[in-house]
Amino acid sequence: MRIDQEFAVTVPLERAWAELTDLEAIAPCMPGAQLTGVDGEGVHSGTIKVKIGPIVAVYRGTARFAEKDEKAHRAVIDAGGRDSRGAGAASALITASMREDGDRTVVTVETELKISGKVAQFGSGMMKEVSAKLLGQFVDCLEKRLAAEPEPGPQPESEPAQAQVPAPAPSPEEPAYTPAHASADAGAAAPAYKPTHALPEAEPEPEQEPVNLLGVARWPIVKRLIPPAIVLVVVIVLIVIFVAM
Repeated sequence: MRIDQEFAVTVPLERAWAELTDLEAIAPCMPGAQLTGVDGEGVHSGTIKVKIGPIVAVYRGTARFAEKDEKAHRAVIDAGGRDSRGAGAASALITASMREDGDRTVVTVETELKISGKVAQFGSGMMKEVSAKLLGQFVDCLEKRLAAEPEPGPQPESEPAQAQVPAPAPSPEEPAYTPAHASADAGAAAPAYKPTHALPEAEPEPEQEPVNLLGVARWPIVKRLIPPAIVLVVVIVLIVIFVAM
C-alpha cells in the first residue's frame, strides 16, 4: 500500500533540513512517541503510548536511515513496528524530500507500507485519514517550536588576544615574595576541593501523553476492531515520527 503526504513549514530550506533531521529534538512533537535510543549501526528505537478509554498500552518500533542526501535534501527511512500481543505488524519504506517554496519549505513524503495480521483489515482510506490527522498534529507542534527558536545568526568575530606582558623578575637585593599561607613543605599537594552541598541532579525527560485513539479514528470502526485499530495507530505514528529523520 502506498500513502503520499505533503506538508510545509515556514522556515528556509537549509534550516528545515537541519531541524527535521534532528530526531531527538522533534520526537516530542508526536503525541505518545518517545525516542529511547540509537545503536552503533544507526538504528533508532522508540516507544508509542496509545490510549483507548481507560486502557493505555505501550508499543515499540525501530527505524534507520537507508539513504540521506544532504545536497538533494532527500532521505529514505526504513521503519517498522510490532504489537507484542500478535495483533499485527507493519514495515514501511519512507522517502522524504524537501524543496524551497518562497520563504517556506515543502516536505513531500512517499510511504510504501506492508502490513500483516488483523491490522490488514483496514482499508487505505482509513489509514490515510488517521495518518493525515496525526501528521497535522505533528506539523502544528513543529511550527510552534520553530517559531519559538530564533534563527541562527552569524557568529561574532572574536577579539584578538592581548599580548601577555611578562612580570618583572625580582632584583638580586630583594628576595622573591613567598605568601605567608604557603605550605612549609613545598612538595605537599593541596587538598582536593570538596563541595559543601550536593550538585542538583539532571531532571528526567517528561513523560509523553498517549495518543488518544478515539480522537484520531472513527468510533464505529474502532469499536468493532479495537486490537487492530491500536496497531494501526502505532504503525502510522511510527511512520509520521520517523519521516522527519
